[in-house]
Amino acid sequence: MTTVYDVPPAKLIEGLKAELKKVAAIKPTDWASFVKTGTNKQKVPEEEDWWYTRSASILCKIYKNGPIGIQRLKRKYAGKRNRGHKPDGMRGGSGAVIKHILLQLENAGFAKKTGKGRIITGEGTSLLDKISHKVKMSSSPPKAEK
Repeated sequence: MTTVYDVPPAKLIEGLKAELKKVAAIKPTDWASFVKTGTNKQKVPEEEDWWYTRSASILCKIYKNGPIGIQRLKRKYAGKRNRGHKPDGMRGGSGAVIKHILLQLENAGFAKKTGKGRIITGEGTSLLDKISHKVKMSSSPPKAEK
């Protein structure tokens, strides 16, 4: 059985992003086109469907690191902030973006909240395994016939 550990993460996230676009519960909020993804960023994301990319990435992180909360996810998406002539300092990712994506993943049934953070549900595991299998089959070379 193919899992998320058997395929390259970038290809998995691309495949999962396409699948999450079909889910009605996951969609960008009204303010998503104006918001930065962290205080270390200077501009909003240039990619139009960045919300689905971040949702796919968060779902993979819940699968691999769960139970995981908003603070740990903020650290995963952190970056260095330019402070002028002073040394750069680490700043966390946007908590509002992470919180809204987690709520949407819960409403879609892919994650659920526990006392220690979010964990992946059986439906979420099934989705990730199915996408992993598709990615592995599409990237593997065809078998030579004798």
